[in-house]
Amino acid sequence: MTYYDILFSFFIYGFLGWCSEVAFAAFKQHSFVNRGFLNGPICPIYGIGVTVVVASLQPCVGNLILLYITSTILVTFLEWLTGFLLEKMFHHRWWDYSEMPLNIGGYVCPLFSAIWGVACVLIVKLIYPFTDKLISFLPIWLGKFLLVLLSIALLADICITVQGILKFNKRLALMEDIAKELRNISDQIGENIYDSMMDSLEAQDRLKARADVIRERVGEARQENTEEVRARMDSLKQRAEELRARYEKMAKLPTFTSRRILRAFPKMMPREHVREFGQLRRILKKKRDELKKR
Repeated sequence: MTYYDILFSFFIYGFLGWCSEVAFAAFKQHSFVNRGFLNGPICPIYGIGVTVVVASLQPCVGNLILLYITSTILVTFLEWLTGFLLEKMFHHRWWDYSEMPLNIGGYVCPLFSAIWGVACVLIVKLIYPFTDKLISFLPIWLGKFLLVLLSIALLADICITVQGILKFNKRLALMEDIAKELRNISDQIGENIYDSMMDSLEAQDRLKARADVIRERVGEARQENTEEVRARMDSLKQRAEELRARYEKMAKLPTFTSRRILRAFPKMMPREHVREFGQLRRILKKKRDELKKR
């Protein structure tokens, strides 16, 4: 295969993989879901995986068993590598086979590896001859022109998606920081109430021996402590309200990319900011349920 054939195969099989994911999601959820990592109609992992299989395993075409075994091993490694790299780069686990028997790190499992192996055999034997003829049928100038357009669109989509995911992660981090500050404010309010009470009790203990001035000084101490505590508590409460409003606004206004990613990967789990991630997922689910009722 030439570089021209490899690039075309990547886009064709990436698109077919996206179609299969969308069809599977539609069958399960009874609605359209863009199951791709990117915004456009392409799944790069399918494009890369199938192209590598088709390009490297042509010597095995005559032996179905060998073709199946080598395809299964190759696509399993590619799925594991993709899942591992995505988690390391974006701090999210995009799919999880942890509940499947004999899984490896939750990235791959024997059942789906066996399915991918069968799919690759069918592609090599049935679909590849057709796509190979389709590629050769196109005039070279038209094919190169299409590849340039598709490559530009793909690079732009990658940049937009990566930027959206990074913003999503930043939003989760900010929400977690706000939640921590709210908890600290709650603790400070409790401590201020406790300190005020203890100061009053200490003032009473110190002035017990002087009954003639105890009422006056205890009253002054209580008044000073009360005013100081009230001022601090008012300031903390105002700050808490500002933070709470900001938190709720961030939770209720997820970005387009975050909405699409959360819907496309229902089993995605973050390595950090788990509580905030769950909050966003619950809000989006509630909105979808409300739309279905209309």
